[in-house]
Amino acid sequence: MIPTQTFGRTGHVSTRAIFGAAALGEATQDEADRSLEVLLLYGVNHIDTAPSYGDAELRIGPWMAEHRDRFFLATKTLERRYGPAHDEIRRSLERLQTDHIDLLQLHHLVDPADWEIAMGPGGALEAAVEARREGLVRFIGVTGHGLSVAARHRCSLERFDFDSVLLPYNHMVMTMPHYRDDYEALVALCRERNVAVQAIKGLLRRPWDEGAEHTRTTWYEPLEEQAAIDAAVGWVLQRPGIFLITPGDMDLLPRVLDAASRFTQGPTEEQMRAILAEQEMRSLFV
Repeated sequence: MIPTQTFGRTGHVSTRAIFGAAALGEATQDEADRSLEVLLLYGVNHIDTAPSYGDAELRIGPWMAEHRDRFFLATKTLERRYGPAHDEIRRSLERLQTDHIDLLQLHHLVDPADWEIAMGPGGALEAAVEARREGLVRFIGVTGHGLSVAARHRCSLERFDFDSVLLPYNHMVMTMPHYRDDYEALVALCRERNVAVQAIKGLLRRPWDEGAEHTRTTWYEPLEEQAAIDAAVGWVLQRPGIFLITPGDMDLLPRVLDAASRFTQGPTEEQMRAILAEQEMRSLFV
């Protein structure tokens, strides 16, 4: 089975591979239900979704009637102001067919102007705190992409006591000194405050080449070969306290969970450099 760890201060013992429900954005209910079977097979007990992931919340909703107690359920809001965020939180509850969300995350909160709106008076954070006070939300987190996200998350933690952060973490991005330094400073702060840290882009191979057919539903080209997937998953999981969000593709899900279930020891630096060259990996970020 997949290793588990307490998800920060929430007290929930989560599988260190968290289901990235972006994979369900364009799925039928039958296709989604087959993904549920895979999650149950591997014992995955934590789902990460968002209203912006197409129909993902709608596909998860029918699962909750029977399996709500089995899953720690996280969703997000892209809204920046109180009113729209207030409404979106309640719409997510309806779509997910549940009376509460375990973790509500302010989604992709990186742009300075957006950040000031969301975190300021009349911002989305006020709606999240209100929902928590009303029992609709248990915990509040923040997510983001790009090379400035780790530094921005530190600013967010200085402004508000978030329960979790989510940002890119893979071997390639951690070879970039500026990002690595910001990331390590963020993780040190999260460790001090018992804030959960979630990794995205763990299976990144490279950006889709211009004009290339997108053979996966991920917005980047992912690793496909099982040996490379094993190495990438192992590289993330070898660091205690980091939770890996599975990539947004249903067909890759069993391969990633299989790799996580077999994890015992991560790859060496030499092995990762060899895979980087062999797979012709390139960063999403410049």
